[in-house]
Amino acid sequence: MVNSPKEFFGRTIYVSNHSASFMDPLVVAALRRPIVFFMTRSDVFTTISKPFLWACQMLPIYRQHDGEDTKKKNEQVFQKCTNILKYGRNLLIFGEGFTDDTFIRRLKPVKKGAVRIGFITLEAMNWKKNVYIAAVGCNYSNPNQMLSDILISTSEKICLNDYREAYKENPSKTITDLTKLVEKLMQEQITHVMKKENAPMHENIMMLTRKGITPDNFDRSRSLVDRWKYSQKLANWLNDQEVTEDNNLGRFKSSSDNYFKLLKRFKLEERLIHWKLSNRNGSRAKEILTIIALFPLAILGLIHCGIPYFFIKRFVEKSFRRKVFWGSVKLILGKLTIGLLNIPVIFAFYYFVYPNWWVSILYYLLIGIFGLAAYISMLKIRDFKKKGIINKTDLSKFIKKREALIEQMKNVVPTEFH
Repeated sequence: MVNSPKEFFGRTIYVSNHSASFMDPLVVAALRRPIVFFMTRSDVFTTISKPFLWACQMLPIYRQHDGEDTKKKNEQVFQKCTNILKYGRNLLIFGEGFTDDTFIRRLKPVKKGAVRIGFITLEAMNWKKNVYIAAVGCNYSNPNQMLSDILISTSEKICLNDYREAYKENPSKTITDLTKLVEKLMQEQITHVMKKENAPMHENIMMLTRKGITPDNFDRSRSLVDRWKYSQKLANWLNDQEVTEDNNLGRFKSSSDNYFKLLKRFKLEERLIHWKLSNRNGSRAKEILTIIALFPLAILGLIHCGIPYFFIKRFVEKSFRRKVFWGSVKLILGKLTIGLLNIPVIFAFYYFVYPNWWVSILYYLLIGIFGLAAYISMLKIRDFKKKGIINKTDLSKFIKKREALIEQMKNVVPTEFH
């Protein structure tokens, strides 16, 4: 967390980026103190889901393609938002309005709704109480990969009351100007690669240097905050560069793309190449020790969580075409389904294992830990196999290309990013 608010209430509109679909509201609500009501796309409010979503403090926001009466419906929602803010609660709005299908570290154009709601609320209260707006940045190493990192950064608050005279003189201009200011603050809370075509190069540099906020290729001695700042600075530098096929940076971009495509074609990974370079003897003792240590818990995890998760995974991947929804929906359905299906375990443990209700309930509460142990064991087994293949593979041509690529990078990228 960076600059996380300490208060539960505060009459604040938090405007966040929206890089991971349903995952964003989950992490912002769970990892920060303020109590928030969410603005959520209206198409998820079905007859079945509506009661649950209302209970989770979610409000629908209607977009142009949701129907002809979008404006009227949004006015009703804005009125509910006004009441929420009036009584000291907070709103969380995802200012971009949609999520990219492919995860890219960037901010899309921010919509004016958040600022507009703030001024509507102030008018309803006759400007007697303060209403604030702040930018929130969700920074994932990879939102679709379990156990990857996230850092949430929050800007300083802007008091909308300070813009009373400007708003009365020209409401439209004031809303536009403040939205641009909020957008700038949001960019400062995340890694913002301005041009989509430069995003792969930004990612490739972070993987090669192992200093950035990537899920697998990073130096564990560096803190998450340091890696996030590195990622930001590198993106800001790239945003100021001209990248063409004819200049050195453009040629490096092409070389790095070719290197990682080559790894993918041979089913290799940069992290495994780095592992082999750092461990010439190819020892896999760490994986073996982890698998042995977690074995009892992993077996329990497979029993309680493995089968339900298998069906949830199949259901989600068949039901949702956009992969960006998979991780968050699996997480929500997994917790609900596994939690409900394992309730009988409390009684089974009491009658067949140990006749104590507190111990039985404790065992039930530990099922999530068992499931995590099973997942980590699966990853370690997979890594054990991959590293075994790496030990038998002649990596000389890949290492040669990698060394040439790093030398090329050092000639085009400033020293601070090496």
